[in-house]
Amino acid sequence: MTLAGSFTARRAMAGARQMLPVALSEAAYGLVFGVLARRAGLAWTETLLMSALVNAGSSQFAAIAMWGGAASSLSIVVTTFIVNLRHILMGMSLRRWLGRLRWRTSLLLALFITDESWALTMQEFTRGRTDPAFLVGSGIMQFPFWLVASVVGNLAASGVPDPAVWGLDFAFTGVLISLLVGMWQGHSSLWPWAAASAAALLAARSLPGNWYVVLGGLAGALAGAMLGD
Repeated sequence: MTLAGSFTARRAMAGARQMLPVALSEAAYGLVFGVLARRAGLAWTETLLMSALVNAGSSQFAAIAMWGGAASSLSIVVTTFIVNLRHILMGMSLRRWLGRLRWRTSLLLALFITDESWALTMQEFTRGRTDPAFLVGSGIMQFPFWLVASVVGNLAASGVPDPAVWGLDFAFTGVLISLLVGMWQGHSSLWPWAAASAAALLAARSLPGNWYVVLGGLAGALAGAMLGD
């Protein structure tokens, strides 16, 4: 097993370059988030602060859907926490390469883990290029696109129709599906993906809230471990 070595500017730039087209796509659903945030009553400054501090699209969409309604602040925080539990699984999947780093370094790297940067970094690491700077470069490239798009969407919300009319509500899902294609490693990938999908669908139909995110991830991780992936 190849373990992470030193940080290099070259691999950080490689991470930034590979993230650029993904970040441009991410800007599409960043605009959607900004529009929905404005309609939920958030000013552009509040939208900017939320995107900067949370920096997790799926949990932000979940929180905005509950904002201003009957949901309490506690329930919004709990929902955000549940949706973001997937970051534990993402961090665990990177540990096989980053496990020998100091805990302070690992904690710093965790700040750059998003769905998109994690997927690109996993592709990079499985190909034997395990410089942690790749994760940093991809995370840095992603961040400003998400912030700017969120603010622009908020400021332009009054002139934007329902995002679903333009299909922009599917942008987040579309980006993640395209990233999964790049992670395909043959038929051995099929069973973990199928297990995750089945568990998520079953949980979504039978459990309240967003537990399907966590249970789907756990089912996929368990299937992968059983198959030796």
